[in-house]
Amino acid sequence: MEEILLKNGLHMDMSNGNISKKDILIKNGKITNIENKINYDTQRLDIIDLKECYVYPGFIDCHTHMGIIEEGIGKNGMDNNEDSSPVTPELRAIDGINPRDIAFSDALRYGVTSVMSGPGSHNAVGGQNVAIKTAGNIIDKMILKNPLGLKISLGEEPINTYGTKGKCPVTRMATASLIRDLFLRTQDYINIKESGKLKERDIKLEAVIPLLKGEMYLRAHAHRADDIVTAIRIAEEFHIEKLVIEHGTEANLVMDYLLEKNVPVAFGPMFSPRLKMELNNRNYDNPRKLVEAGIKVALITDHPYNSIEQLRSSAIIAVSEGLSPLESIKCITRNPAEMMGCGDRIGKLEIGYDADIVVLDKHALDMMAKVILTIVDGKVVFRAII
Repeated sequence: MEEILLKNGLHMDMSNGNISKKDILIKNGKITNIENKINYDTQRLDIIDLKECYVYPGFIDCHTHMGIIEEGIGKNGMDNNEDSSPVTPELRAIDGINPRDIAFSDALRYGVTSVMSGPGSHNAVGGQNVAIKTAGNIIDKMILKNPLGLKISLGEEPINTYGTKGKCPVTRMATASLIRDLFLRTQDYINIKESGKLKERDIKLEAVIPLLKGEMYLRAHAHRADDIVTAIRIAEEFHIEKLVIEHGTEANLVMDYLLEKNVPVAFGPMFSPRLKMELNNRNYDNPRKLVEAGIKVALITDHPYNSIEQLRSSAIIAVSEGLSPLESIKCITRNPAEMMGCGDRIGKLEIGYDADIVVLDKHALDMMAKVILTIVDGKVVFRAII
């Protein structure tokens, strides 16, 4: 595989925010060396002089519907919600993602190298989501972690989808009961299966086993404070330790509880208008409040509800509301990587990590900065014409 040497890039120290000039050596898709100056053999290296442009880990969005809601296609490209049933844990994101969705090329052009993509929020239980790289054309070869988590949805969406038709759930209580019923039946199913007495497999319950065994995340769509607390309650009832609150519009109202329970928040999308009741308390300074309270925060676009290229803009607006530049960068690199269970591979510029790198001509939190180079798995996948 091609070896690349990135020379003279400006790097942010993720421990203190200081900027210094460094070189990065890439081999076999991994970062193999980072030093102030790396000597090189011109016969075997592709040398790219960054001329003191700014270098960051590839940006990461840990909550999108990329490739499942395809842009520019209309109804035929909307595979995000299976509205035939409120409980569909057996759905797998990888069966609905089209990697030729134009959003993937947009992601690369704006430095987003990894995302979580998955089902929407109409169902109490929506299905399994997946962590993927944004470069490639075969989804199976783009996978970081699959399944990443099981999507549940609390609040307006399931009620508005089914309750308005006189179907369950009509209330928040019913939504929670559907989730509990599924988890209880899965517990019984596991016991029967482990006893060797299982006569017929159940695709719905099979899909939940990894969650109850601690092998994947519970990803809870929850905007309102009470729904956030319900998600935590359900997770604790079933001894689920890997919980991520997604959206978290009113997470600032229960910060002490989130901190007590050590629950992270994938916050956003930042730029959505208040088109539904649950968004009435949307506020740009909530990321600052959550981070200062000690809660792990990632910023998300919920693409296409905010477009994937707005991920960095979310970080910029968070800084304008008082979040420190260092913490803001962490919210689109290290923190989402950890929330996807991939913090040992992506989200940092360190030796041994995947060579997912974005280079900008100015500091990433400068609105006028332009992505000039994006690298995924050690391959240049976008290069601006400058």
